[in-house]
Amino acid sequence: MTEINPLVVINNCPGTLAEGFHTYSPRCLKQLSQGKKTIHILPYESHDPSQEKELAELIANRKRISISGVQEKLLLIWEKGLLRLTHEGEQGTYILKPIPRDLEFVDQVPANEHLTMQIAKQIFKLNVAENAMIFFENGEPAYITKRFDIDQSSSKKLGTEDFSTLAQKTKEIDGNEFKYNYSYEGIATLIKKYVAAYPIALEEFFKLVVFNFLFSNGDAHLKNFSLLETPQGDYQLSPAYDLVNTRMHVKDAELALKDGLFANDHSTKSYEAMGHYAYDDFYEFGMQIGILEKRVKKILK
Repeated sequence: MTEINPLVVINNCPGTLAEGFHTYSPRCLKQLSQGKKTIHILPYESHDPSQEKELAELIANRKRISISGVQEKLLLIWEKGLLRLTHEGEQGTYILKPIPRDLEFVDQVPANEHLTMQIAKQIFKLNVAENAMIFFENGEPAYITKRFDIDQSSSKKLGTEDFSTLAQKTKEIDGNEFKYNYSYEGIATLIKKYVAAYPIALEEFFKLVVFNFLFSNGDAHLKNFSLLETPQGDYQLSPAYDLVNTRMHVKDAELALKDGLFANDHSTKSYEAMGHYAYDDFYEFGMQIGILEKRVKKILK
């Protein structure tokens, strides 16, 4: 039996947030690790010391980042009830995101992302990457997410393409802000081009755009939307990831993409009158990208 770490005493499942659990609940384990028992504490004294040193150096040498920057991400693998850092040559099946630096309420970033992802999943029934909180032995929290680009039965890596690649936006050609130089209507156009079952994908995308606006995620840029290869070889919209209320940590825009909802500098009368997005904008956006009016109204409601 694993000894309880007094620095990490919890009363809610750190995955589903269900009450009455002091570690991951059975429901969470089914979603996160195919039901295999897993503890919510990272084993930094039980794995290869060289890797522990590597992690310590990574944490000590963090560079300044923002939510819109490249957050530190490490790969984990499940082994004998523990999630540990990968060794060289191993394929990580989980991504670990420790607390970043130099943001307001920085220690809340992992919990912010986890809670926002759980709201998206449990309340709004969005398709999101499986995720949970995990803790260092000193009690510091981190966020983990299960990789959706690896087939769990065969361990085969599935193809993924983010929308900066699909839109042919690169740092070399478009500068440092390349992943922000686009519109959400432009993403919808690419979905129609590359996804065979695009009517379904467009509705999923529409829900995500509305959700990100309502929950103040000002970092939903081109690289935070992706297409995922199916076992049949075609593509669908990947599960959502990197959903976080950025406004808690940085002063960012209402929408991440600089061209906003619409392509070609289009704007609604509502936006021109008030100077900010409202129901009318998302209604027209849904109609513009080709979603049936009754579905647009139902989704917004």
